[in-house]
Amino acid sequence: MNRLRALAAAPFVLALATHLLLLAFWYDRLPDPLATHFTGGGRPDGFTGIGTYAALSTALLLALGAGWTLLVRRSALWGAWATAGFAVALLDLLLRANAAATDAPDARFPLALLSLAAGVAGLAALAGLALTRLVPKPPPGTPDPVREPRLDLGAHELAGWSRATGSRATGALSAGFLLAGAAGLLLALFLGPWPYALIGLVGLVVGVPGLALSQVRVTVDRRGLTVTPSLVSRPRIRIPLDEVVSASVRDVDAFAEFGGWGYRTRPHRSGLVLRSGEALVVRRAGGWEFVVTVGDAATAAGLLNTLVTRA
Repeated sequence: MNRLRALAAAPFVLALATHLLLLAFWYDRLPDPLATHFTGGGRPDGFTGIGTYAALSTALLLALGAGWTLLVRRSALWGAWATAGFAVALLDLLLRANAAATDAPDARFPLALLSLAAGVAGLAALAGLALTRLVPKPPPGTPDPVREPRLDLGAHELAGWSRATGSRATGALSAGFLLAGAAGLLLALFLGPWPYALIGLVGLVVGVPGLALSQVRVTVDRRGLTVTPSLVSRPRIRIPLDEVVSASVRDVDAFAEFGGWGYRTRPHRSGLVLRSGEALVVRRAGGWEFVVTVGDAATAAGLLNTLVTRA
């Protein structure tokens, strides 16, 4: 897994180094402020100081690199390389457009340059795809559940189980994306939409659901299994009791099995994986599995199995 993360981080390290070297090489030729936003005709209509631009472009590449490094899986390594290639191509082409102009208002950035950036992204994706063979394939198949416990309940006894679980790392990372998104949108109001609006949207799209799902409450009762965010009431995950075949407990590896933290999907399985370790595994009708990492999963699985048998 360490090799996979290193290969996912590598294109962003290369992209950042290339971008900063190019910025230093062309520094004497660049106007201040830079033209950073252009109309459909390629004429500038937004400007940013060199220092601000350098800080924001660095932050953008670092944020993208951190996200891909933490959440990448083997089959998506090419996506990390494509993202890094497209981002650095756009940033460097923008620098070139400014370096070729006498003054910032004279800079030109025709839409055709987007095709060039897409081409760079395609080549980078091929490089990432080729490097995938350096990462060992995960063992085939799904690990067998270690145990399917049961609780002894009388015919007329009622019982319920509830426990909070979460991930500080996921919460901190999501909060960082949320702050970056808010800062990007705020800067877009004063400095022009590009690239601040993009940073803002990416930050909000990643940060809001990530923060909502970083702390959840898992509940088992006569209705089935319910997983609800602790901070808000939605999005809620519910598996009705009549869709549950059985429940079990096993240890899961967040990155090896699911490719990272958060709400994850795999063939015939999905899960809310906030850490590695003890997890409640619910087998649904049709052979699908749902996994949620939570403490005292044995009690939850035992109660769920008993309720299923009773039903």
